[in-house]
Amino acid sequence: MKAVTVTDRAAGTSGVRLTDRPEPHASENDVIVQVHAAGFTPGELDWPATWTDRAGRDRAPTIPGHELAGVVTGLGYGTTGLTLGQRVFGLADWTRDGTLAEYVAVEARNLAPLPADVDFVTGASLPISGLTAWQGLFVHGRIEPGQTVLVTGVAGGVGSIVAQLAREAGAFVIGAGRETHRARAHDAGVHAFVHLDDGDLEECGPVDLVFDVLGGDLGARCAAVVREGGTLVSIAAPPATERPGVRSVFFVVEPDRAQLADLVGRVRDGRLRTFVGDVVSLDDAPAAFSGGASKGGKTIVQVRPQ
Repeated sequence: MKAVTVTDRAAGTSGVRLTDRPEPHASENDVIVQVHAAGFTPGELDWPATWTDRAGRDRAPTIPGHELAGVVTGLGYGTTGLTLGQRVFGLADWTRDGTLAEYVAVEARNLAPLPADVDFVTGASLPISGLTAWQGLFVHGRIEPGQTVLVTGVAGGVGSIVAQLAREAGAFVIGAGRETHRARAHDAGVHAFVHLDDGDLEECGPVDLVFDVLGGDLGARCAAVVREGGTLVSIAAPPATERPGVRSVFFVVEPDRAQLADLVGRVRDGRLRTFVGDVVSLDDAPAAFSGGASKGGKTIVQVRPQ
């Protein structure tokens, strides 16, 4: 099969290549998915799990990408809950070969059915951003109606979904980003927008919940606008300092079939949208992985034609 591979951590994105790889084998509780569309995160080459398996052993060359939508073509021993020919979408394991390939082996529990009226490109754009937003708001952030929520990086894949979910949950949503992101933020449903370059962030507090996707100095600034008793949720890095009276949570997204089903149900109802930018072929995926995309929004690799 054709697959995008990376072989050398030191080479960075220049080491991303399209190669021929053996088709994967379905282990116990796995399914084989014929990939129709896949998503990736540009920073994957910095993740330890990209280069080592669960036992810490080197696994290069490896196939990146962890979001997928496709069709089940094989079932491993003991696999339940999915059937041959079923349309699915979800999140592949961090420490196994990923989704930028014609076929991938995935634990069945990491996948959810993809309804026939949701296309594969949309399905592939949803798992990481959608699950991250869902878990950050409802599991870790414990959002409640009437709260004020500040989300950084609101124009990005995660931030735009955070804004939509928080608004539907009954929160007043403030988006933070650069001036060029203002229109996208309002498309995502924010009630107010703060321009980070103008130093407006400190003027929007106090807020009940901050969802920070960017980290760095901005993360420290975010902590200062959380009210006492409020929560700071981050996917960028653990907080450098703890602020008394503020609950700080750093987390890494996890697969969850029920949450995926909730998210795709919202997409079908028109209550949630993902912002897809470039859609490229598998042949063009190495260039896209290296920053060759031109549009805003998430880049999706369309492995098979619609």
